[in-house]
Amino acid sequence: MREPVAPALLDDVVAWFHRVDDVFSTWREDSEISRLARHEVELHETSIELRTVLDLCRQVKLESGGSFDVAFATDPRVARRAGFGPIDPSGLVKGWALERAAAILGAGGVANFSINAGGDVIIRGRPGPAQLWRVGIQHPTERQAMTAVIAGTDLGVATSGRYERGDHIIDPRTGSPATDLVAVTVVARDLAIADGYATAALALGKDGMNWLADRPDIEALAITIGGTVVLTDGFDELRSAAGGTVSRG
Repeated sequence: MREPVAPALLDDVVAWFHRVDDVFSTWREDSEISRLARHEVELHETSIELRTVLDLCRQVKLESGGSFDVAFATDPRVARRAGFGPIDPSGLVKGWALERAAAILGAGGVANFSINAGGDVIIRGRPGPAQLWRVGIQHPTERQAMTAVIAGTDLGVATSGRYERGDHIIDPRTGSPATDLVAVTVVARDLAIADGYATAALALGKDGMNWLADRPDIEALAITIGGTVVLTDGFDELRSAAGGTVSRG
């Protein structure tokens, strides 16, 4: 962040992230989503945060033809596929949580900032007069290198890849790991959508970039298993040498 932030406002942001963990952690038995998966609560009894995220997940599922799926059936107590996990919105919830964190900062009067959380980046305002934020996209195999640097303002940048956690992205249509693409980076105005779309496109594999190219107000970069870099038509416009702080994604 490039401007002073009141400690109380930072406390609000930290409290929000603790709230996200309380609701969405799939590793905690006491989280709300874990309790829903164990049928201890019904969907209508859960928090507005949980229901909002699941609604967004269903939206991305419909738009992607089922390539994004939290295994959330009409009856939330029924797992779609054994071993895939009954309810796991991890492919979207981080971006959504960062959007809310940005809203907290904005409501507190902070206009210019960049937040990087595990490779997802949200940028607001400018790092300096007439400057754009610059975001570096991690190269999947050369750890000290970047695939590209983009510049902009008021954007979300999300990357879904196999290089950090291996074949953890499942194609819900087949039940098998998605292996055609090594990484997909999506740039959008809303980081939750960017996050969900990046996960969906990785699962779609060779069809992922064609699908993203048809999405409005979306630009993307993908790297295939053979090392080919594929861009949407407008992605090159984001690549810039404009001044600003580099935030690695």
